[in-house]
Amino acid sequence: MGETIMVEVAYARPDEQRILELEVDQGTTLEQAVELSGVLDRFPEIEFESAKMGIFGKSARRDRVLQERDRVEVYRPLIADPKEVRRQRVAAGKKMKKGGDT
Repeated sequence: MGETIMVEVAYARPDEQRILELEVDQGTTLEQAVELSGVLDRFPEIEFESAKMGIFGKSARRDRVLQERDRVEVYRPLIADPKEVRRQRVAAGKKMKKGGDT
C-alpha cells in the first residue's frame, strides 16, 4: 500500500461553507481530490468542468499534484466583474473609500 497524505477540499456559498478533510494517496491531483471529497454530491450547483480551483487562495491547474495539508478550494463564478463595477462607480461620480466602501 502506498503512502497517503491529508488534504482538505473547501467550498463556500453565502449560506453554507464546508471544509472536507480527506486522506488521499500521494500523487493525487487537485481534480482527483475534488472528485474523491464528495463536494460535488453535496453541492450539485458546482459546474465541475468549468469551475475554477486553487490551493490556499491561489489559482492552480487541475493536474497539480497535492502536498500534505494542501487546502483545495473550489471557486464560485463571480456575480459581477470587479473592474466593471469600479468603472460604473467612477462614471456615476462615486468615490471609493479605503477598503472598497463608498
